[in-house]
Amino acid sequence: MNRSPRRPSLARQVLVLQLLVLAAVVLAGSVLTVLDERRDADAATEREVVAVAETFAGADSTAAALVSPDPSAALQPQTERIREATGTDFIVVMAPDRTRYTHTNPALIGQPFSGSIDRALAGETFTETYTGSLGPSIRAVAPVYADGRVVGLVAAGVTRERILDQFLRGLPAVLAVTAGALALASLGALLLSRRLRRQTLGLGPDELRTLYEHHDAVLHSIGEGLLVFRSGSDTAEVVNDEARRLLTLPDGPVTRDRLPESLRALGPRPVKDEVHLTGDRVLLVNQDPVLFEGREIAVVTTLRDHTELRNVTGELDSMRQFTDSLRAQSHESANRLHTVITMVELGHTEEAVSFATAELAFSQHLVDRLTTSLQEPALAALLLGKVNQAAERGIDLTVTDDSALATADPLTARELVTLVGNLVDNAIDAAGPDTADERPWVEVTVRSDDGGLDVRVADSGPGMSPEALERATARGYSTKSDHQGLGLALVMQVVTRHHGSIDTEMSYGSVVLVHIPAGGAA
Repeated sequence: MNRSPRRPSLARQVLVLQLLVLAAVVLAGSVLTVLDERRDADAATEREVVAVAETFAGADSTAAALVSPDPSAALQPQTERIREATGTDFIVVMAPDRTRYTHTNPALIGQPFSGSIDRALAGETFTETYTGSLGPSIRAVAPVYADGRVVGLVAAGVTRERILDQFLRGLPAVLAVTAGALALASLGALLLSRRLRRQTLGLGPDELRTLYEHHDAVLHSIGEGLLVFRSGSDTAEVVNDEARRLLTLPDGPVTRDRLPESLRALGPRPVKDEVHLTGDRVLLVNQDPVLFEGREIAVVTTLRDHTELRNVTGELDSMRQFTDSLRAQSHESANRLHTVITMVELGHTEEAVSFATAELAFSQHLVDRLTTSLQEPALAALLLGKVNQAAERGIDLTVTDDSALATADPLTARELVTLVGNLVDNAIDAAGPDTADERPWVEVTVRSDDGGLDVRVADSGPGMSPEALERATARGYSTKSDHQGLGLALVMQVVTRHHGSIDTEMSYGSVVLVHIPAGGAA
């Protein structure tokens, strides 16, 4: 399959454009510099020839020579010495009628001067560019006075050829500076191009535009939360709408310290399908570094909402436990029924009646006591089920006589079941048959009064230290060896939502205490 050739990257296009612009700017600057130097050279030459002409014209010896019988004999040697000393090309002394008394070329002495002299005859020193006997030149003409009248004129000049020679001698320095500036600018452009290439990952403009369009479309369409942190930065480069919803983040920049504690503790390490809990959500977290040319440039974190899934899973687990309990009770009831029938057949009628009603009386007594002291039906049903579940595992679960609950307030019935059910499940697991106690036990107390709701769950297990409780309530943890449970973390969600407290102590057993204040509305 033929693939279209890849267009140059954005960095390379910018580099080429920069070099062209820099070359044009440096070239234009060089031309302007040359023109400015040329103008400065002309101005300097004008000042020089004016000074020479006025100085020589103002000398008393010049005026005296002009009124002498042979002006050329007196003036020609002087003008040549001064010309050589000042670097001018000619100094011409002339009569008011243009007759030359001196000249660089002696053959032109006595011939008329070519050029303007009217302004000088009027008493003004002026400069002009004129093509004379030595070619184009910049000259100055000054009047010579004697007894208050103009007795002659002095013209001093430098040819364009000499000015050009002087300019060309300085041109290599200008070109060297120009080349240095161009080289330095090119180096800066190259360094900028390399930095731009790293920042754009070597992509071209079309690729960047396409990438942005896809990036924007994906960010707003995926059902997972997305956070992108640049390496070494605590401010998220990318936060999509779903991440803000799942983490309850406000608009504006997001820093790591605004994330839930368990997500802050992740750092940049890779994470695969790790369960975390926020205030009211169960999140499945994945995190991977992004590498470019062998170095880490960013860390991408994805968040998937598993709250409903966990709720459904919890309900399924409860149904499974309920089914197992019914199966066990059905088996046990069949055994008891066979026993009663056999006792009747053997003629032990009274013993059969006593055996059949003993368990019923105990169960009815437990139901009556729980429904009387715990007037929330969901909680009473939960604890009745947990009693049977614990009994099947060889654990005595009791609800203390001082338990008293009129309503679930300030919790909802579902939150109360989540709170008590997970604490009891955790206690049953901790006080299992593997403990040293011959008969493991769990004790539950639920009380409500004007101060709020108090739940105390004690067991014969090894207990948890305050540090272990803090870990357990921070994110998924259990007292079992696989440490995959979420019970205590779900309990902490309810406690935090209602501004309550949770603590642990070792007194007559391992005790977990939860207090929900009466005014702790979510």
